[in-house]
Amino acid sequence: MLPKYLILRRLDYRMLFVMLSLMVVSIFVISATTYDIESSSNSFFTPLTIKQLAWFFLGSGCFLFFTLFDYRMLRKLSIGIYLGALFMLVGLFFVEPIHNVRRWYRLPLIPFDIQPSEYAKLAIVLMLSWHLERNIDRIEKPSVIIGAFAIILVPFVLILKQPDLGTALVLMPIFLVMLYFAGVKKKIITLMSVGFLSGLALVVMMFLGVLSHESIKPYALKVVKEYQFERLNPNTYHQKAAQTAIALGQVSGSGWKQSEFTGKRWLPYAHTDSAFPAFAEEFGLIGATFVIMLLFLLTYFSFQISALSKDLFGRFLSAGIAVYLAIHIVINIGMMCGLLPITGVPLVMVSYGGSFVLTNMIALGILQSIYVRRYMFS
Repeated sequence: MLPKYLILRRLDYRMLFVMLSLMVVSIFVISATTYDIESSSNSFFTPLTIKQLAWFFLGSGCFLFFTLFDYRMLRKLSIGIYLGALFMLVGLFFVEPIHNVRRWYRLPLIPFDIQPSEYAKLAIVLMLSWHLERNIDRIEKPSVIIGAFAIILVPFVLILKQPDLGTALVLMPIFLVMLYFAGVKKKIITLMSVGFLSGLALVVMMFLGVLSHESIKPYALKVVKEYQFERLNPNTYHQKAAQTAIALGQVSGSGWKQSEFTGKRWLPYAHTDSAFPAFAEEFGLIGATFVIMLLFLLTYFSFQISALSKDLFGRFLSAGIAVYLAIHIVINIGMMCGLLPITGVPLVMVSYGGSFVLTNMIALGILQSIYVRRYMFS
């Protein structure tokens, strides 16, 4: 067993610096977007800022725990964690909805809501890693690929029914990339990617104005319900508000807590889903580029860990986590820039939210666990 002092010496401090930098960005965004504009008080530590700091403190404990925890032990726990996640997702349909959707548990004596779909993403990555490693010698068999698809399909349907389209769509890229890392034939992956990418291309063309939202509507309503299709409308207030906030930031921004648009609460969900345009208005193109660079480095270092891993389980697990981080970043910034529909996907390590913060930091802790044990063979 690796001594704890040696684990701390082997940490990827580059990733640790990026993680801490994104925490600082998060606190500044939340402080600037949640202060009471009706009050003369303009304190840095707003109630939601304090809550986010508490989540970061708790998340740091999770990060340290999973860094010290030998990730190879997760192989034995994968099935139990996956079944537990499914149980929690099914249980949502037997509790009272919150805000007309079934995404959270609100339990007595616990001062926060629990969102099982966030933890389910990591559970799926764990289960897929276990399944692919276990069947690596017959990875080309249809039964193995169908089994992998079944692992992702069940939670996909349960999450979609909440409804939570954004979270459900995060799962498909994770599935495809993990199959690629497992060595599945490129023809098979290409075939499965065609449908997903075709649908994505259709949405992007709609948001870029190449295709008309109204012209596609009659055909789309044969497949989906009208309220579901309306989520793909590029002319919603939230879409326009996010783009307006980014544009108002110009090069250097309006300054911290000096934004007119975000400051007057015209940008919806400025501390959660819309954290990126809120930051961009206050710190401009320079600040937005800085945040994107940090997020790119976080993803890049994550994929590096996958390349350094000395066992298949660690390789698949780190690749799945890297894609999990990357797809959240791409979808969130894409939808805030008007390239993708608003689907409620938060921004990694920046958006406010307990379950999402904890999941991010657990994921990063697992990555560090893989990194510090990269030279171990037993």
